[in-house]
Amino acid sequence: MNNKDLVQQAGRELFIDRDTGAIDRWWSANYRQHSALAGDGPEALRALVENVPPDFQYEPVRIFADGDLVAMHGIYRGFGPVPLVAFDIFRVADGKLAEHWDALQPEVAETASGRSQTEGPVEVTAPEQTEASRAVVLGFIDAVLTGRDPERIAEFISSEQYLQHNPSVPDGLDGLRTALTAWAEQGITVEYGTVHRSVAEGEFVLTQSEGLLGGKPTAFYDLFRVDGGKLVEHWDVVAEIPESLPHGNGLF
Repeated sequence: MNNKDLVQQAGRELFIDRDTGAIDRWWSANYRQHSALAGDGPEALRALVENVPPDFQYEPVRIFADGDLVAMHGIYRGFGPVPLVAFDIFRVADGKLAEHWDALQPEVAETASGRSQTEGPVEVTAPEQTEASRAVVLGFIDAVLTGRDPERIAEFISSEQYLQHNPSVPDGLDGLRTALTAWAEQGITVEYGTVHRSVAEGEFVLTQSEGLLGGKPTAFYDLFRVDGGKLVEHWDVVAEIPESLPHGNGLF
């Protein structure tokens, strides 16, 4: 079983079938947690699952594997009145889930682009372009999102098609420029600092970054689709970094 299949099987048994025995089968005894929702170790995960509401559901949308890392994009329902769009990253070691990071954001009914936060292509069709895709995305973040060289934005984003799934940003290169300008006029700055991880497979690249949004410490999970050497689609989850966590491992 490859890492992607392993994560899917483990998640299906635990979160869909509600079989907590899956923790013993698929999770490492030294499971290291970075989520703001659970403590360290498999027993903290077991307690979380045993106490979720009866109508709790997880709907997987897309999944990518990159070495020992597997990233999932999906929707959690039942944690509260509003569904939560989420990215989860797992590290697999010796056939077990050994480490986990995530970020969650409330689902928005009406977005600036008219697209939902999760719709769009899900299948990897160009596995041979993995490293080229990663280079484009990391170059964009380093040059544009960090503010080092923002005038290079058109070098990275397609002028013909840039489909947007961020709730507040319209489609297209001009839509992104307009949103950034509007935020700046409201005093809302977006500052990217450290890119902690990237999970790339084919035309898809997920980055996990730390920065500031409006001056507040924030986790940025950005998923891009790359075509022809340009960014053509974007999904994200933006989550404020809490002051305290139920473990000592940090959010990243």
